[in-house]
Amino acid sequence: MKKTGVFSGYIVVLFLSMSGAAWAQKAQNPIIFSDVPDISMIRVGDTYYMSSTTMHMNPGLPLMKSNDLVNWDLIGYGHTALADIDELNLDNDKSTYGRGSWASSIRYHSGTYYVSTFAQTTGKTYIYSTKDIENGPWESKEFKPAMHDHTLFFEGDKVYMIWGGGKVNIVELLPDLSNVKPETQRVLIENATLPSTPEGVRGGLPAEGSQLFKVNGKYYLFNISWPPGGMRTVIVHRADKIDGPYEGRVVLQDKGVAQGGLIDRPNGEWYAYLFQDYGAVGRIPFLVPVQWVGGWPVLGVDGKVPYELDLPASKGLIPGIVNSDDFSRKKGDPALPLVWQWNHNPVNDLWSVSERKGYLRLKTGRVDQDFLQARNTLTQRTIGPTCVGSTAIDVSKMKDGDFAGLSLLQKNYGLLGVRAEGDKRSLVMVNATTGASEEVAAVSLKQDKVFLKAHCDFTDKKDVANFSYSLDGINWIAIGTQLKMAYTIPHFMGYRFGLFNYATRQTGGYVDFDYFNITP
Repeated sequence: MKKTGVFSGYIVVLFLSMSGAAWAQKAQNPIIFSDVPDISMIRVGDTYYMSSTTMHMNPGLPLMKSNDLVNWDLIGYGHTALADIDELNLDNDKSTYGRGSWASSIRYHSGTYYVSTFAQTTGKTYIYSTKDIENGPWESKEFKPAMHDHTLFFEGDKVYMIWGGGKVNIVELLPDLSNVKPETQRVLIENATLPSTPEGVRGGLPAEGSQLFKVNGKYYLFNISWPPGGMRTVIVHRADKIDGPYEGRVVLQDKGVAQGGLIDRPNGEWYAYLFQDYGAVGRIPFLVPVQWVGGWPVLGVDGKVPYELDLPASKGLIPGIVNSDDFSRKKGDPALPLVWQWNHNPVNDLWSVSERKGYLRLKTGRVDQDFLQARNTLTQRTIGPTCVGSTAIDVSKMKDGDFAGLSLLQKNYGLLGVRAEGDKRSLVMVNATTGASEEVAAVSLKQDKVFLKAHCDFTDKKDVANFSYSLDGINWIAIGTQLKMAYTIPHFMGYRFGLFNYATRQTGGYVDFDYFNITP
């Protein structure tokens, strides 16, 4: 079947990739212009692996792979669901926006990969392990409490977790990592914020985001703080023994780039992996060169974060981090590529890519009145500095009260979709810039298939988006008002494209998405 718009999208991506390769011979910061926060990284041989945070998305705890520290591909997830509870299922007016699984720690020890995280939603800490990080199988351990921003650390035959905010704690784990040894818990650093914020000064963000490394026999604990009136700051504490005593200092305070740790290359070069808050697109990863002076890591070039790096140029985030999808599947293909994540836990019997070949079918299973409580919204990251997401949707099987289309998901969301009212259908644009849902445009729709598009501009934190539609896939018409996107703490995540369908009056309807295109 003809996929209007898909082929031309691939040509645009190919052209941009080829033209980019011609002029960009070195890597540029940010290395990933998309929401990949709270990163943790390891090197095994000449291959790098990275874990990150995706909060309320499912599957969660994304895992990525690279051969050069710049070009990354999604290779899997730590979990398919933290738990089967109302907050994670969007049931009974509950949700886990802004919570879910937070900062993770990835480690490799004695032939096994370990990825750990914690969740305020469940109050637990989770450790996932496997011999094969790309193919599994994975073994899972979970226990209470939820250890905030912890780092997993192996030392001989002992396993530790270090965590906390302001006061940093350490505890040993049982040999099988199934729980802590309570009697071993102790305070590692009483006030880890002190190097950036003098004693007695109030306000700001206390030191958190612990990541511990051992280099040349010494221990280096990385933390982030945010001094009052200042910016995100990287603090390092150093000790000769894991138990301390630790001495600390500020090692970077520039552009708000912070939170992360150390990674070395096979040639002996060192980098710090960190992130920067960049408005509505989210928290975006940076690499910062590291030199060792007097046994301390010195970050940056003359204390500054460089925009150009002596590393291979980026080939773009497509298809490794985001990608177009025509929903055609060959035998043996996964139902959904790894670039897709559901908003909260999905209802698996209410979606399909096989019931109509070459289409994603989203079916309604309950009545909802709020887009943010609707289940089975399928999402991908937006990317900067600009990006366009587009889709085509067959709405012939909608029922009265159904609403389906293309979204930009965050607390202050934007929607362009088709609403069914009796035997009539309308194209509707909803703008929640103010935090309240407002229907700002409606156009009568007389046909079964319609094309939808959202254009995002994150350049210099402009953070605006505009929607348009087409009746033929060629001629596009702007609709509604401009969405002013905002990174809100209640959701704690960069904006995402989403495909949605929910019922407001009766169940049993469905829509078919022909494709999803994303272009830079």
